[in-house]
Amino acid sequence: MIRSAYLTTGLAIKALSGLSRARVAIHGADNIPPSPTVFAINHFTRMETLLLPYHIFRVTDMPVWSLADADLFKGALGTFLESNGAVSTKSPDRDRLMVKTLLTGEAHWVVFPEGRMVKSKKVFEGGEKKGRFMVANEKGSRPPHTGAASLALRTEFYRQRIRLLSRQKPQEARRLLDLFEIADSDAISEKNVRIVPVNLTYYPIRARENILSNMAANLIGDLPTRFMEEIMTEGTMLISGVDVDIRFGKPIAVTPYLKSGRIQQDICCSSEINFDQPIPSRGMMRKSAVKIMERYMSAIYGMTTVNHDHLFASVLKYMQDAQIDELDFRKRVYLVATRYQKKTAFFRHSSLQEDQVHLMTDDRFGKYENFIGLATEKGILKRKDGKLIKDSEFKPSDNFHEARISNPVGVIANEVEPLHDLQEQCQKMATQPPVRIRYWLERNLIERALFEYDRDYAKYYREGESKPHHVGMPFLLRGQKNMTGVVLVHGYMAAPMEVAGLAEYLNEQGFWVYVPRLKGHGTAPEDLAQVKYTDWVDAVDAGYVLLRELCPLVVMGGFSTGAGLALDLTARLPNVGGVFAVSPPLRLLDFSTRFVPAVDLWNRIMSKVRLSAVTKEFVENKPENPQINYSRNPISGVRELELFMDMVESKLPDIKTPAVVIQGRGDPVVNPKGSVRVFERIGSDNKELYVLNYKRHGILLGDGSQRVYRLIAEFVQNCHPTDSEPALTADDQ
Repeated sequence: MIRSAYLTTGLAIKALSGLSRARVAIHGADNIPPSPTVFAINHFTRMETLLLPYHIFRVTDMPVWSLADADLFKGALGTFLESNGAVSTKSPDRDRLMVKTLLTGEAHWVVFPEGRMVKSKKVFEGGEKKGRFMVANEKGSRPPHTGAASLALRTEFYRQRIRLLSRQKPQEARRLLDLFEIADSDAISEKNVRIVPVNLTYYPIRARENILSNMAANLIGDLPTRFMEEIMTEGTMLISGVDVDIRFGKPIAVTPYLKSGRIQQDICCSSEINFDQPIPSRGMMRKSAVKIMERYMSAIYGMTTVNHDHLFASVLKYMQDAQIDELDFRKRVYLVATRYQKKTAFFRHSSLQEDQVHLMTDDRFGKYENFIGLATEKGILKRKDGKLIKDSEFKPSDNFHEARISNPVGVIANEVEPLHDLQEQCQKMATQPPVRIRYWLERNLIERALFEYDRDYAKYYREGESKPHHVGMPFLLRGQKNMTGVVLVHGYMAAPMEVAGLAEYLNEQGFWVYVPRLKGHGTAPEDLAQVKYTDWVDAVDAGYVLLRELCPLVVMGGFSTGAGLALDLTARLPNVGGVFAVSPPLRLLDFSTRFVPAVDLWNRIMSKVRLSAVTKEFVENKPENPQINYSRNPISGVRELELFMDMVESKLPDIKTPAVVIQGRGDPVVNPKGSVRVFERIGSDNKELYVLNYKRHGILLGDGSQRVYRLIAEFVQNCHPTDSEPALTADDQ
């Protein structure tokens, strides 16, 4: 192989990568040693043969050769593969070439222990053979190949032998150097070869007709099933976009496996040993290769990047009932995704590293619906009246080459079978009675909220500025009757203590009340400067889910920005019993602090001219309630507030549940006209507006707050999941 040819074809691969919508993320590149390396990689698509060497080269700046299916070495494709460092699996000199390049350190090698693509992802056997890797193929199943281990062992065998013979028997050393076409012993690298296990995980896996399959069908006509399946699966992944997580594991040294007396006798043997000649220690070398293979196979599949599809497929596989309640199913997956994060050590897709409460509310990222859509399309599930009905077993098609098309859900479940801890937790969560799931979910939500607050308070605490710990703590007040629950949300730069008075009043009326803490609040302004408005949405969603588990009817409510968050959730979810909004701003200009956007603009201008030292991260705030609110306002927080209000405004017409808006006429912080616009845009026919003659923003605290409490309590009491006549009033007293 000529390096210039390798670099030229590398540019071609880069161009192909640019045309693809695949998103490649590389993890653990620091594990690649500065020495000749054999990369042992799982094999699911043909893309790995081309893309893996390219990405490894980008990290190591050393050519990367690979073994490829002999059927690919035909015509222009074969020439392209050879120029890019691929060697046919049927090449007669392949083993000697591989050992030679590793001895000299001129190239890395990519080896696929599974041999061929494992389209069913079935590489693991359970039952009595639990823990045994067996690779499925069109003819049945077989153990993984030990080629990567044998290659590394043979390389180190000859490295040690040539070094020894160069001193003790130079003629035999020279003969071996000629055998490998190495100029002299100085050309042999001093660095020992390592095996680096590598895992590739694709998400999502979807196979359907695409522009490539249509073009192939039109140009060629009837295509073999295998060829069409590969174009449909891999073409969809390339064109529609797929996340590709490439993880490099800890390197495996093979020299310790050569220390046995029998192997050392062969290394030191003064007689001629030809490359493929049987030697006395051959059996021991084979046993060592099997042990090494088991190590890298465990490492490869232990690095699978677990995603939402894996969790859905695995939990569904273990659920025993033929009919499954959809919400109950989503709760179980949520608990697997969150409850065992510390106990279950597996790598998570980036989308699983965020808050997962959306799985139990509006599924706003489409994770659940995308999976269910796939399962229903393939006949694995049917949907009826909020139930999932299992229609087939979780196993791929009998035709190995149709597995990714006929039953991708089974393929997805197979991929994470080797993850023992994950399987154990999925099975445990899938088989628990619903009452226990509800109990675990309640504990999970409460404990997570308290843990996150304690963690953030300790991290951002500022002496003399942070409020006492209890001010920002989220809390649950249990009602006397398990009937109606109220999620009560505090405002921007405030804390749960801001609405504690109203919470206690409602609780005295018999209602359950939960007050979440919006992330970034109750700690210090530096904390608020780090968060996104989506973090606030997640906190409110979690509060709603908690009370939904405890009460048959949940009413949302909040003050100022908290009111906007309550309105947002009510617009997204159909089963909210009602919503009340106290002093809700609709736009940033509804706030009296109109200078804040100007400060934001100033920061952007200064950043562009590299004068970051003069930018302002915070502006002074003079709150009505300094014992609760921050005295500094982070500009980034205001920007998030603006983004949130722009988002929620368009949703207000979607609110169809009973609603009430309460506003102080002389509010110095929020323009009362903004609250009127909120009221007018709410889509419910059953809504009320109260404009009270108060001259402060914080009407939930201080004189007159009891009147507001009574209005809200009366509204909550009258919320029922039935339609009623609209009542539109304005109270100017």
